[in-house]
Amino acid sequence: MRGWIIYKENASLLRQESYEIHRLVEVAKEENIELEVFSPDQFDLTVTREDEKSILIDGKKQALPDFVMPRMGAGTTYFALAIIRHLERLGVYCVNSSHSIETVKDKLFAQQILAEKNLPTPDTMLVKFPVNVALVERQIGFPVVVKTLSGSQGSGVFLSKSKGEFDDLMQLIEATNPKANIILQQFVKASHGRDLRVFTIGGRAIACMERNSNGENFKANVSAGAKGKPHPITPEIEWLATQTANVLGLDVAGIDLLFDQEHFKICEANSSPGFEGLENAVDINVPKEIFHFIRIRLGIFDRTQPKLNDKPKAAKPSEAKRAIQSN
Repeated sequence: MRGWIIYKENASLLRQESYEIHRLVEVAKEENIELEVFSPDQFDLTVTREDEKSILIDGKKQALPDFVMPRMGAGTTYFALAIIRHLERLGVYCVNSSHSIETVKDKLFAQQILAEKNLPTPDTMLVKFPVNVALVERQIGFPVVVKTLSGSQGSGVFLSKSKGEFDDLMQLIEATNPKANIILQQFVKASHGRDLRVFTIGGRAIACMERNSNGENFKANVSAGAKGKPHPITPEIEWLATQTANVLGLDVAGIDLLFDQEHFKICEANSSPGFEGLENAVDINVPKEIFHFIRIRLGIFDRTQPKLNDKPKAAKPSEAKRAIQSN
């Protein structure tokens, strides 16, 4: 089985995905998978009827892989998305699809879809400049979480604790970038500085960890210094995570859940979830789980491994006789 990873470092990320890329390549070798890593900048696309000539890497034609893993998440540019769409058109399986990546990149759109399916999410509001602070106070209340429309690893997320602090922040944003896309989200007090990261693959919740900043930050991202520890996957957690991934069309996802008294609310979904913190907290090999899912999804199995339906060879008469005598 052959695969590509499409990845480019993003200056806005607190921590680059070098760990994840290294682990995917390392485990691919163990699983007898040929895996190559390319940057979107290496691709050239041509819309043509001659499919085999329509995509070039470093100016050269290359045989298409069996699957592609985009690892850019919220940092996926239009050009990168065009590459993914083009590969899908050529029949290459992409984990995740261009549609699902584009959907979850827009946090407001993703929240709209989840709310439409009656899934529990924090109240969310789109900012319109000049901001009507009194309306925000009535609809969302303070403290309020301020988010950029697209972001990951906790970047572009702020907590305005009071009406005055929020007003100052909105004036600053309007003065510097009046066309900025900002959303406001209800602050869930019970989840201050902690949340759950549930990793889902192929509609299954394979691992869950609690992330906790120990009060040092209202955000619970491991990339921002929070610590992770195993957390049991209850039926509620499993249902929320798998439903979210399914509704958003994600085959591989990191679903973030907020503690809400005795229950949970869906914070957001990630199409290219990091898993360094998860592997450190939970005894699980994430790349191996992903590759096994892809093999099953594509029906391409490692011929060097015994098949499940292979029957053991019958013992030779002499071996059978010795076995009976020993019993």
